[in-house]
Amino acid sequence: MDNAKIDRIIDRHAGDASSLIQVLLEIQHENDWLPKEVLEKVSKKLNVPLSRVQHVATFYKSFRVVPEGLHEIHVCNGTGCHVRGAPRLLDKVQDITGVKAGETNSDLKVSLEVVNCLGCCSSGPVMVVDGKYHSKVSPVKAEDVLKNL
Repeated sequence: MDNAKIDRIIDRHAGDASSLIQVLLEIQHENDWLPKEVLEKVSKKLNVPLSRVQHVATFYKSFRVVPEGLHEIHVCNGTGCHVRGAPRLLDKVQDITGVKAGETNSDLKVSLEVVNCLGCCSSGPVMVVDGKYHSKVSPVKAEDVLKNL
């Protein structure tokens, strides 16, 4: 990401350390993720320890410290989905894509995330692929859903 953009975002907040979350949100909006170099720069410019910046960036689910893949897969593991087979679904998705939960493959084609609830508890297990919801997904159905990735 362009250092000048980072500086402008931080300057809009007058370098105020209490604006850390907002600064990170704005940078991520511009860059889609938060590389380590960006976190280091924010730490220096806001005079916030790097450990605190990293803690915030990794604690909140809205921040990404790895780039997202072209295709985003979310597998629900909330209670309703979990009891209906989400762990088996997740295993199958990981086998098909070669990507572990919380990771993006090296060619940035696929990202896989486990989420706590997608609000479709009676339709579980639920999987979202590139924004499209798929309900009652069995491991066999997962193969069909993911065949075009």
